Amino acid sequence: MLHENEVRQMVEKVLAELLQSQSQGQDAGASCCGGGCECSTTIEDGFIDDITVQDLKEEFFVPDPVDREGYLRMKQYTPARLGVWRAGPRYNTLSSLRFRADHASAQDAVFSDVSEEFVKAHQFVEGITKCANKDEFITRPDLGRILSPETVERFKKELKAGAKVQIMVGDGLSSAAIEANIPDVIPAILQGLRKHGIETGPIPFVKYCRVGAMDHVGEITGADVVCCFIGERPGLVTAESMSAYIAYKPTINMPEARRTVVSNIHKGGTPPAEAGAHIADLLKTILDKKVSGIDLKL
Repeated sequence: MLHENEVRQMVEKVLAELLQSQSQGQDAGASCCGGGCECSTTIEDGFIDDITVQDLKEEFFVPDPVDREGYLRMKQYTPARLGVWRAGPRYNTLSSLRFRADHASAQDAVFSDVSEEFVKAHQFVEGITKCANKDEFITRPDLGRILSPETVERFKKELKAGAKVQIMVGDGLSSAAIEANIPDVIPAILQGLRKHGIETGPIPFVKYCRVGAMDHVGEITGADVVCCFIGERPGLVTAESMSAYIAYKPTINMPEARRTVVSNIHKGGTPPAEAGAHIADLLKTILDKKVSGIDLKL
């Protein structure tokens, strides 16, 4: 059986050889990823550097490219894994590790919960759907659309009845998206609504939340418009994408076509502060026209 130190030495050797081979064929003085990348991996206490912090747009390992600058320009327009190169018919080690790390981040976002400290820090009114746990939330989407009886009673007591706009937050399929974006998007949207003279009440947070839970909140509060921020299903590009689902006078089991959606809210898409300002204007338009979804003509 190999000891930890022996395994560590083997990994260090393989990574050193890998990075050396990937840097071959590059212009003198150029880094393996075209600049701005620290192509070194250190191991300490059994851990290697977090490779997910490196921007995929900067990673470039194609040896002797015909048009390096053109390749790098193309990478700026897509988060796709271009220029990762290969070892025979397979991905090289670093590309394979990055793929697995991004997949793990996506799984963590789905199966972890928004922290209690986060919910309390934002003074959200806490609630939960009929899902008993994360496994049931994943396998029973129908239960994630209906609030628990205890939550219904609490929301009736603590949320503002008949508000023009009811903002709510749901964990959805990415807790990471909520914690990454809500701190910037909520202040921006509230500021925009105040500019339009639109007041809102307390904001609920719903655990094990599917989009349809906003319809239940709409029926409970009688709000004219409900805006639900929810974590979207994470992918390999980001686990922090959040969306805002908006509906005019939502009702349980209403057609999905009645929802207006602002998606791709995250630092690599629409920045949360910018999204909040845009959504505030959108909410004003929906209130004025009294429609949402496909009936809303902007």
